[in-house]
Amino acid sequence: MATVKDALTYMGVAAAALAWIVIIVSISLNPWFNLLHNALSDLGNPHANYYWVYNYGLVATAIVMFTYSIYLLLVSGNKIEAMGSSFVAVASIFLALIGVFHEGTYPHAFVSQWFFTQMDLAVVTWSIGLVIDRNLNYGVPLLLLGLLAPLPALLLKWPSTATLEVYGILVIDVWAIAATVLTRNRVIRVR
Repeated sequence: MATVKDALTYMGVAAAALAWIVIIVSISLNPWFNLLHNALSDLGNPHANYYWVYNYGLVATAIVMFTYSIYLLLVSGNKIEAMGSSFVAVASIFLALIGVFHEGTYPHAFVSQWFFTQMDLAVVTWSIGLVIDRNLNYGVPLLLLGLLAPLPALLLKWPSTATLEVYGILVIDVWAIAATVLTRNRVIRVR
C-alpha cells in the first residue's frame, strides 16, 4: 500500500513531467511557436492560443514542486540540506509567479530569472549538505552540476531564449531525478 511518504518522494519527478506536459501541449496549441526563435513564455502571452494552459500549468507545476520541497525538508540529513529545500520552495513560488506575471507584464523577466537562480542555489546548497554528510558519490557530481551548469548559460550564444530555458529545465530535471533516487529510502524526520 502506498503511503503519503511514497507519494511525496516522487513529487520532484512529477513536477518535471508536468512541466514538460504543459510545455508540449502549449506548443501544440500554438503552431506559430518556434523553439529556435521564441521564448517559452511566449506561450503564456495573452496573444497566444489558449495562453491560460501555459500560465495555469506553471502554477500547477509550482504547487507540485512546493510539495516536493516540503518532502526534501522532512528527509533532510542536516541543516544545509534543509536550507537547500527552502530554496526549492522559494523557486516554486517564482515559478508560480511566472504564470501569474505572464510575458508582457513588468515583473515577468525578474520572476523568470529568479526562478532559475533560486533553483541553482537549491542544487548547490543541497549538494553541499550531501558533501558535509560525506555522501560524495552524489554530493560532488550534483555540486559540480550546480556550479558549472550556469557557465554555458552565461557564456554561450543561444539561438533563442526558449533553447536556454530548455537547457535550464533539463539541468533541474537531472537534479530532481538524482535527489529522488537518493532520498527515496530516507525516513521522514519529525523536527
